[in-house]
Amino acid sequence: MAVHDVDIELNEHNIHDLMRGKKAYVRAEYAVLRNGDDTSVIKLNKGPGNDLFRNLESVSVLSLPKDTIFVEDDSVDVLNMPSLARLRDKYAQKIIVIKGMFSHINFVENIDTVKLRVIDNIPTSPSKLSILVNKALDSGFVEHPIVVEKIDIDLAAKLPLVKTKAVMFPCRVSGLSAEMPVYFLDDAPKMEHEVTLIGCNLSRRIFEAVYGTAPAFINICPADNVPDDNIRSIVKCCKVKEGYVIDGNTAKVPWGATVPEVVEAINALFALK
Repeated sequence: MAVHDVDIELNEHNIHDLMRGKKAYVRAEYAVLRNGDDTSVIKLNKGPGNDLFRNLESVSVLSLPKDTIFVEDDSVDVLNMPSLARLRDKYAQKIIVIKGMFSHINFVENIDTVKLRVIDNIPTSPSKLSILVNKALDSGFVEHPIVVEKIDIDLAAKLPLVKTKAVMFPCRVSGLSAEMPVYFLDDAPKMEHEVTLIGCNLSRRIFEAVYGTAPAFINICPADNVPDDNIRSIVKCCKVKEGYVIDGNTAKVPWGATVPEVVEAINALFALK
């Protein structure tokens, strides 16, 4: 797509006058006209012929400055559908012209974005799954106009729910702390207090196997915390060993998921009718 700097006021009459009698490259379908910060987008309607440059029969004005925004962001792949969907979700203008990676230019008009909810535990923050999803959407292997909603299940935020004298978290690597005594299940510690386990069902089963008793329990399993509202969601699940599993409107990937697995899970989830 070509960008032309012009010295006319960008209105319908002036644009048609400017383009009258012009030629356009055979593969050119659209053009961006700019006068200072004002931007318009036009469609080029070419006549028949075999030449590389063909006469313009007419132009269609797709947007005038009041409905158009010009965005420069060299981190954006302008051919990547999720990237364009994020722009559509961010700006209210009718048309968004984006000059992005490698100085390539595209525009965003009629995209009906779809939401993907990413549910994961923190710490660490940002969550691993949200990073994997962003990498998957940037990969070029997801063609759906997805915008992401993150739900972070913060283990530390569950501490006010603890009624026992101590708390237990699944693993020490989380770096979690509290004003009360803290234990970590992966240490299999000797406990001097009654504890509340903040973890998933697997950690509860491990606790029961190690200590022979059921703990007070706060369930932070992402798969068990998916809202029942039909928004498509993705979670990590320790029951999934490789690949992905589609469960209703939820895609479940392994705890140690890779970007290719997340790509496949997202595409499968949005292939559902």
